[in-house]
Amino acid sequence: MNAKSISTVILLFLFLIPFGTKAAIEYDLYVAKDGSTDFTSIQEAINATKSFPDKRVTIHIKSGVYIEKIRVYSWNNKLTLKGEDTKNTIITYDDYFGKINRGRNSTFHTYTLKVEANDVIVENLTIENTAGSVGQAVALHVEGDRCQFVNCRITGNQDTAYLAGEGSRQYFKNCYIDGTTDFIFGEATVIFDKCEIHSKSDSYITAASTPKNILHGFVFMNCKLTAAENVDKVLLGRPWRDYASVIFMNCEMGSHIAPQGWSNWSKTNRDQTAFYAEYANTGPGADTSERLPWTNTLTRKQAKKHSIDKIFSSNEIRSWKPSYR
Repeated sequence: MNAKSISTVILLFLFLIPFGTKAAIEYDLYVAKDGSTDFTSIQEAINATKSFPDKRVTIHIKSGVYIEKIRVYSWNNKLTLKGEDTKNTIITYDDYFGKINRGRNSTFHTYTLKVEANDVIVENLTIENTAGSVGQAVALHVEGDRCQFVNCRITGNQDTAYLAGEGSRQYFKNCYIDGTTDFIFGEATVIFDKCEIHSKSDSYITAASTPKNILHGFVFMNCKLTAAENVDKVLLGRPWRDYASVIFMNCEMGSHIAPQGWSNWSKTNRDQTAFYAEYANTGPGADTSERLPWTNTLTRKQAKKHSIDKIFSSNEIRSWKPSYR
């Protein structure tokens, strides 16, 4: 075969090779600390998922303590992180404001788990920041829209859960969240459904920063408010920004909730624009007779405006119904 013939054969061979060949897409990935699966790290599995997948990708996480600082990027939408069980499947880290030391906004870099993507589901996981009582230390940081957290434990001290993203909608079902000061804070529209909210110290539960153009901030439905021993003066919230919005509906409130119920942010006039309300709560902390005069007790008619469907259809033309309702 002459040189010309050999060149022709090579060119034909090259044209027969499929260009842009990609590896098969995995929609179920598995993580285990003992090395019995393809991944021993949750972040490693996240990094291996397809960006902007056409259908949901699930990362199954075996029981174990995962000492990781995890980030779910915006292109990891339609992702589920599914633990084997809440008690034994734990993501933990210990960053805090002073340790990070990145200036006045260091708080936002202290997360254990950060979710930037839309349509993320997190199930059966404990997410904790173990820094202790050393100032701001976030366990869970969420910015994505239509994110769901089911049967999870989110635990820390100050600033445990930062729920962010203007217009983002997030849903917590059957979760446990604890902390000391402002341990549920941010600007997202969030429903807490049948959750336990546990105060570790005499301080504030919420610090909402609801934007002026967003109708709903934090709404607690059918939740149970509990406290550690000797904690007896907890306030439901204080407004981090002018139009903070927080509602407690049909919740059981322990005796640790102070009679005044709420507080204004020191040296501000946010009481003039914030919306704090309660409806049909029970328990020794639910008495509204001594609440601050600028807070609200909803009527039955007003309460109907704050159903799950109405709350999650008010921020966009396209409404959203959480799949775990």
